[in-house]
Amino acid sequence: MMGKDPQDIFSRRGSAMSPSSGINAETEVYPPEALADEEPRYLRRQKPVEVRRKKFGRKNWPAYRRWLLAGVSLVAGGCLVYGGAQFFLFSPRVTLNSDDQIEVTGNRYVNTSLVTEKFEADLGRSVLRIPLDERRAELEAIPWIAQASIERVLPNRLLIELTERTPVAFLRAGNQLALVDENGVILDRPLEGDFHFPVAIGFDDSMPRPDRETRMHLYVQFMKEIDLAHPGATDQVSEVNLADAQDLRAAMAGLPGLEDQAPLQVHFGDGDFGNKYSLLLDNIGQWRASAGRVESVDLRFSRQVVVNPERDALLHEARYQTRSFKNTSPRKKE
Repeated sequence: MMGKDPQDIFSRRGSAMSPSSGINAETEVYPPEALADEEPRYLRRQKPVEVRRKKFGRKNWPAYRRWLLAGVSLVAGGCLVYGGAQFFLFSPRVTLNSDDQIEVTGNRYVNTSLVTEKFEADLGRSVLRIPLDERRAELEAIPWIAQASIERVLPNRLLIELTERTPVAFLRAGNQLALVDENGVILDRPLEGDFHFPVAIGFDDSMPRPDRETRMHLYVQFMKEIDLAHPGATDQVSEVNLADAQDLRAAMAGLPGLEDQAPLQVHFGDGDFGNKYSLLLDNIGQWRASAGRVESVDLRFSRQVVVNPERDALLHEARYQTRSFKNTSPRKKE
C-alpha cells in the first residue's frame, strides 16, 4: 500500500464523485488498503521493551562467592559441632570408668569411699553427662559435709572439693556420745578424731532442726562471751544443759575456791553471759562464806542472785511433804 501513486488515488476519488457515475458510484466499495492510505498517519507510543538483566552476570560474582563461602562455613561448622558432640558425649576417652578418676580433697573425717560411691551410677558414662547438681546435693546430704564443689577435668576426671562441718561440742543422747556443730547438725564421732569440748545435753536428733539450731547458737554465744570476759574461761565449762532455750545451765568446774568440790551448776539465762560470769567470779567467795556449800547459782534475774536454788526448792518440798504426812496421819481412837 505504501508503493501506490497518490495521483491514482485522487483519480479514483474524482471518478467516484462525478455525476455521470450515478447511484452505482455511491455504492462502490473501495479496498481497505485504499481507505487506510487516505487516513493521516499518527505517531503512536510504542510498547516499552522489557530489558532482562542476566542473573549470573560477572558483576554479581563477589556476592555469589560470599554466599558460597558462608554456606561452606556453615556446613563445616555443623560437621565440627556434631563430631565434637559425638566425641565428648560417647567417646571412650571421656568416659568415667573407675573411682581412680575421682579426686577428693578437703576431707579429713569423711571417708573417700563414702564420696565416690555417690558416682557409681555414672561409671561408663561421659564426664559431660554426669549431673553435677544432683551429685552435689547427694554429697551435701552427708552430715559431715557442709559444702561440696564438683568440677570436670577433661578428658575424663572429676575434682571434688569438700568443706567439712566443724563440731563445737559433744552431744550426749542416752548412752551415746556424738558431736554437734553450731547449726545443730549431729555428727558421728570419727575414730581418728581428738576433740576437747564441753558436753551438751537436753536435746537429741528427735528435736526439729530449727530448735536444735537455736539452742546451739545460744551455746556458741555463751562460750564466746565468757572467753572474751576472761580468757580461758571455756576450760571451766564441763557440761551445758540446753533443754530450755530461755535458760542455759552450765556446769562450771575449777572455779576459785571451789576446786575441791563438784562442778557448780549456774543458770545463765539467755544473754549477757560475759557480765554474769564476771559477777560469778567476783562474788563466789562471799556467797560461799554466807551460805556454806555452794552447789548452784541462779543469775537469770536482774539485780538478784539466788544461791542454791535447787537445794532450797528440795528442802521446801520435803518440808511440805512432811507437814502433809503429819496432817493426814490417822488419829488414835479414844
